[in-house]
Amino acid sequence: MINIGKTNSLKVVKIQGPNIYLGLPGSPMVLLADKKPSKACQVGDSVPAFVYIDGEGHLAATLQKPLAEVGDIAWLKVAAVNYYGAFLDWGIPKDLLVPFSEQIAEMKPGRSYLVKLYEDVKGRIAATTKLDRFLSDEGPEFKAGQQVALLIADPTELGVKAIVDNTHWGMLYQNELFRPLRKGQKLTGYIKKVRDDHKLDLTLNEPGYGKIDPLADRILAELDKHGGVLELGDKSPPEAIYAAFGTSKKAFKQAIGALYKQQLIVIEDHTVRRTGQPAGRDSV
Repeated sequence: MINIGKTNSLKVVKIQGPNIYLGLPGSPMVLLADKKPSKACQVGDSVPAFVYIDGEGHLAATLQKPLAEVGDIAWLKVAAVNYYGAFLDWGIPKDLLVPFSEQIAEMKPGRSYLVKLYEDVKGRIAATTKLDRFLSDEGPEFKAGQQVALLIADPTELGVKAIVDNTHWGMLYQNELFRPLRKGQKLTGYIKKVRDDHKLDLTLNEPGYGKIDPLADRILAELDKHGGVLELGDKSPPEAIYAAFGTSKKAFKQAIGALYKQQLIVIEDHTVRRTGQPAGRDSV
């Protein structure tokens, strides 16, 4: 069965002049719309092809990889607007329609929007900016510490909303963000907590103590690289710590605390040094 709006593994079943036809046993043939396919095709070859409905209502395929498939939420730019709606550039020859009825606010050419791709009742692929009907605020099936795919949405008074695994809303809190985020950005994140109301608190840092040993090893490596002294310490700003190690100040302090307990380092306000190294400027 050929899945519309998805990448399918299809066989080249016929080549007639410049036309290449793809298919599967028991399914109709699909014309490859690419004028110049990205790879040579011979009858019997299997190719990854994205299948869609063309402007005339026929099945078509492309070897180009779209920016999103049916079921995905993506950050896409408006290429044009006409009396049907807004048309988005999604990386294949036929632009993606967002009907006016599926727009929260009027979409403008050249601007990008978060949209959900879906298949309409006629089998055509379309998109909508009305995400709330596809996304749940409650995620009791998630577990604290679980790795998830995040798509950054809108800032709020508390932090930044993010879409979790294309299915749920979650929140990244401002006091735990140590780098700027942009709407539409894709990141790997973690479930920090499933709240009592089943809403999801998120973090960009791997939760728990499992990451402290690797971080401690990185700190030791940096110390060795810089003569046993690191210009970061107990009172260094979170931004400086994130710039150096890509982690929160809390995780950094846990890691240096573990190294201190092993008597491998001495911790000062603005420096960390290997045991036995001369005292830095923070020492009395």
